Amino acid sequence: MGKKHLSEEDIKARYITPAITDAGWDIKKQVRLEYAFTAGRIILRGNITARGKQKRADYVLFYKSNFPLAIVEAKDNNHPIGGGLQQAIGYAKALDVYYVYASNGDGFVEQNLITGEVRELRLEEFPSPEALYHRYLNDKGITQTEEKALLEPYYYIPNYKTPRYYQRVAINRTVDAVAKGQNRVLLVSATGTGKTFMTFQIIYRLWKAGIKKKILFLADRNVLVDQTISGDFKPFSGKMTKVTNKNLDSSYEIYLALYQQLTGDDGKEAYLQFQPNFFDLIVIDECHRGSAREESAWRKVLDYFSTATHIGCTATPIETKEASSLTYFGEPIYEYSLKQGIDDGFLAPYKVIRIGLDKDLEGYRPEAGKVDKHGYEIEDREYNVKDYDRNLVIDDRTRVVASKITELLKKTDRFSKTIVFCVDIEHAERMRQALINANKDLYSENNKYIMRITGDNGEGKAQLEHFIDEESTYPVIAVTSKLMTTGVDAKMCKLIVLENNINSMTEFKQIIGRGTRLLEEYGKTYFTIMDYRNASRLFADPAFDGKPEVVIDLSGDDPVDEPESETETEEENEENGNEQDGGVISETNGDYHTGDTDGFDDEGEDKPRKYYKDSVVSSHSLLAPFSLKALYHRLDGKLNQSHPAPFSLVLLLLHLKAHHHLAAHQ
Repeated sequence: MGKKHLSEEDIKARYITPAITDAGWDIKKQVRLEYAFTAGRIILRGNITARGKQKRADYVLFYKSNFPLAIVEAKDNNHPIGGGLQQAIGYAKALDVYYVYASNGDGFVEQNLITGEVRELRLEEFPSPEALYHRYLNDKGITQTEEKALLEPYYYIPNYKTPRYYQRVAINRTVDAVAKGQNRVLLVSATGTGKTFMTFQIIYRLWKAGIKKKILFLADRNVLVDQTISGDFKPFSGKMTKVTNKNLDSSYEIYLALYQQLTGDDGKEAYLQFQPNFFDLIVIDECHRGSAREESAWRKVLDYFSTATHIGCTATPIETKEASSLTYFGEPIYEYSLKQGIDDGFLAPYKVIRIGLDKDLEGYRPEAGKVDKHGYEIEDREYNVKDYDRNLVIDDRTRVVASKITELLKKTDRFSKTIVFCVDIEHAERMRQALINANKDLYSENNKYIMRITGDNGEGKAQLEHFIDEESTYPVIAVTSKLMTTGVDAKMCKLIVLENNINSMTEFKQIIGRGTRLLEEYGKTYFTIMDYRNASRLFADPAFDGKPEVVIDLSGDDPVDEPESETETEEENEENGNEQDGGVISETNGDYHTGDTDGFDDEGEDKPRKYYKDSVVSSHSLLAPFSLKALYHRLDGKLNQSHPAPFSLVLLLLHLKAHHHLAAHQ
């Protein structure tokens, strides 16, 4: 039988694999056949999920376990020798591999992605591991120090996790950059993609290679440090210490600290106990926050240890007049986006329910001389959704929001972990009370069913660890304002409620990231966002890169049901962690008070900071009905009102008649 009649698998078995092994590649240790490097996008059909196709390379050749050196793509003999070359190059770009081969069994076509050279080889001319490795060293101009870092393996023990493809690329690029002498490095990877694991492997390899000896891991929230110590950094036990009580013990090699532990009054800063050259590597977690500000009190820690290599890690680099990740660190060494994570099947897709309450859509202007329930005259101006719960409190609105959250949970799963983001701490407390009233049955069974987890509340913060523990049933509903926007590893979060005003793309991405982690063994394959503040308008922003599966718009009177999706396959304060100098996670109290005690502005006139109304009456009892139409999300993220067929993802917006739903009496 001639080659033309053989299948691709036959061509591989008879010609390509023997040529590779004859060149000296170990089939058991160095050759990975049908190498799948993505998990396959999660496809939603209603509430049923399935996996799409994985991306697979026919052969990936590894010089060492952490160092893939070549990709080979096979075709049957009816294709030209180089027929699979372009496909292989696509895989190579994703995997950071520089030598690409294609074959149909007659020979090989090789492309060197470093030099751009293309040449044809006979089967017996396929390069050996050592020959290809030394070509790589020469083509890249690798120094002895860089080679030492290059060959340093990952930390691994039996049953320990191995890096995914994007994690390996991020780790290798960062280690390589540091070995080359780059002193400022920025690593950008979406929430839920394992940044702390990547950070651990980066530190481990540089430390084991002897390139970095004294290492500081900096964070601005206690939970981030504690999660890191008990989680990914656990193998450093014995060599690692957490800075507490501003005491620094110089006998350790790996230090984990809060900025707040290191800074203090002038002349009393704890970090001054060390010489400026004590640390040779500093890793800054969530580097888009406090230290990104040039005038930040925490920036002086980095400035003091300026001779060290600084590696910044974040899902959301910040670029404002006050703070710039890129100005400090430079362009990212590697970026892995939310969209990539969802497409690869490593992050959970999500649905969005947007609910427009009548006062949010209409606005509210009080009649002349109108007073709130405490007897204070309400300032005469137009109030809109940005004012609600910050300047004007409408109790009925809070009750409606709580009832809609409860309605959705009752139709899906009342024990789905839920985070409700509120305007401030005072709003969070009122929302907690409203949710308790809407869920009296479950709250009476266990008072941890609903907890306010905010920076000022010790009882709530103590439950944060239980909330993120997938084995722990309670708390179920966490009501917060800023404390849980970032860094909280809540794998089982299935519902995110946006009841806060979000104008920052950085904060928006961080909040969305609370739900993106997958936990399939526990049934977490997607999550839902319930949006009361039109924060999901930011999906249309060019800076947002992970569009939802489906969005529906509802009025306050419409029943809340989980959206049906139509997705095509691929083929188709120190302990509180409150920032003190303007970072984005600073938590506002909202002039916290409960009951009938009102908050006053102690400076100036006797005037409340918030007006309180049980309800407000619309100027008309029924909003003009919206027209019913379908909007389709194009591949470029824009909306199109024409036919859905050309586009790969349908974004269905059901504009339904919005009835007045709030109380009719003042």
